[in-house]
Amino acid sequence: MNELASTQGLELLTFRVADQEYSLDIMSVREIRGWTRTTPMPHAPDYMRGVINLRGTVLPVMDLARRLNLPSRETTDRNVIIVVKLNGILTGLLVDAVSDIVAMSEDDLQPPPDLSSDPQMSVVRALTVIDDRMIRVLDLSAVVPASSDEAA
Repeated sequence: MNELASTQGLELLTFRVADQEYSLDIMSVREIRGWTRTTPMPHAPDYMRGVINLRGTVLPVMDLARRLNLPSRETTDRNVIIVVKLNGILTGLLVDAVSDIVAMSEDDLQPPPDLSSDPQMSVVRALTVIDDRMIRVLDLSAVVPASSDEAA
């Protein structure tokens, strides 16, 4: 990373999944909406909850807890869908609750320790501490399937 990029500001959307705190770069977030029941799709990966109608667009919704191998809870009206855009494709991420938007610099982020032998398993791109809470910054490209056939 060049020197200029390391001092630039960064805004993160923080949220809760299975009693843990995660965050995403706010620039990838398109909207935050309340829970809407999904229509399951056959042969979809187990972490894909199904699809919803988002103003005429079919939006695949991923259960982020299942995707991260965390205990998935029963969905209630308190759950939230974070609509993200990656490589021109919209995907909904089902989370327990959205917490906050925090501003920081790239210098505030620390690389996560390499705890996995498989580099493909690393969905956390960085760690940061906010008010004595360790927040994991997700690598959206590692979380959201790259192929549109998996999402649909």
